[in-house]
Amino acid sequence: MVKVYSISECPWCEKAKNYLKSRNVEFEEHNIELNDADRDACYALSGDLVVPVVTADDKTYVMGFDKAKLDELLGL
Repeated sequence: MVKVYSISECPWCEKAKNYLKSRNVEFEEHNIELNDADRDACYALSGDLVVPVVTADDKTYVMGFDKAKLDELLGL
């Protein structure tokens, strides 16, 4: 399952989520402002709290909004 770590009112997070929707990619949103476990998981994955962070396997990830890197990560 694809996960998107985000925060509220983040334009780059919205762009990433909208892009995934446009490519018909199902994902779970994990708001790191609202959930301590999600914040900790995001930090453990990327070593930072910069969002958005998109992962498909909880190991490799794309930080920020980069269409080419998202396509590569997700095999699109």
